[in-house]
Amino acid sequence: MKVHDLQPSEGSNKSRKRVGRGIAGKGGKTAGRGTKGQKARGSIPASFEGGQMPLHMRIPKLKGFNNPFRVEYQALNLDTLEACGLTDVSPEALLGMGLVGKGSFVKVLGRGELSRAVSVKAHAFSKSAETAITAAGGTVERLPLPWGERRPPAKGNQFTNR
Repeated sequence: MKVHDLQPSEGSNKSRKRVGRGIAGKGGKTAGRGTKGQKARGSIPASFEGGQMPLHMRIPKLKGFNNPFRVEYQALNLDTLEACGLTDVSPEALLGMGLVGKGSFVKVLGRGELSRAVSVKAHAFSKSAETAITAAGGTVERLPLPWGERRPPAKGNQFTNR
């Protein structure tokens, strides 16, 4: 048997009813659409609701927002610090090893364990990473973000200089 010999078993596939092919057949003349009117003429879009405001115009749009103060960090775990073998870890050294991208902000996370003292300079640390580094005898230095604090003042502090 070859691919061109394949066909469905007898009676399993039924050919569709062809309508609108002249008045001789059963589906001729109005072709099952009744007589006259908008629905008989094929000019009505599927989304039309009879003059009522359509659903796609009733539903609200553009929900949510993009936070302009979001800071994207490149994550770096303790097990990666352990494997890289550096004693002084900084974004520049990590960039040289190909562990972080150029101009990215580094955040050290707490997965894995440190067995040696390491001095780490990064833009952010998780609490578990910070405690693990200091427990191993290392030091933690937080690097400032280039733009400083970008968040707006808290609700109660808006009118402090009046």
